[in-house]
Amino acid sequence: MRPQSTEGKARLLRTAGVSAPAFWHAYWTLRPPYDRGEILGPGYWRQVADSLGTHFDDHRIAQLVEADTASWSAVDDTMVALVEELATQGRRIGLLSNIPEELASYYQARHTWLQHFQLLAFSCRIGHAKPGPEAYRWCQQALQDEPDHILFVDDRQEDVQAAEAVGMRGHLFSTSARLREHLAQGASASD
Repeated sequence: MRPQSTEGKARLLRTAGVSAPAFWHAYWTLRPPYDRGEILGPGYWRQVADSLGTHFDDHRIAQLVEADTASWSAVDDTMVALVEELATQGRRIGLLSNIPEELASYYQARHTWLQHFQLLAFSCRIGHAKPGPEAYRWCQQALQDEPDHILFVDDRQEDVQAAEAVGMRGHLFSTSARLREHLAQGASASD
């Protein structure tokens, strides 16, 4: 998926009706349990409201869940094409994503290209999130392969370093062209 959109961020702020700095602090500070599936959207947004000293009723919470999902809904078509190519080549590929249940359900209902992954490790469903070492170990066990046989690709240096700390090979994603070059040099892909 692409990074959270500017339009989506603005919609979230309008829907919440609070100041940007306080909102984003609460949004990110309280996000890890939501991403790990410990709470669902309504619980998360109630916590955000409490942190901000306000109240979101059920209608506003539904709007915030929808706006949040929409803000993360854009996909990178060049990466989808690469995933499809790797699958066609017979490469084993997996996906590890920090994602709440509402967004995971949204993606699975709309994106058939997810079927190309032998492993879908959504943080909300495995109970672990990047950069926690448990997330990588969970994937390694699910893939039933040695860590050094797994290439972990991510656009966040912190997440790549965490994968490397558990023995995986890492690649910091910058462009699909650079990733293709890296893969052409003989690396096997599993993210």
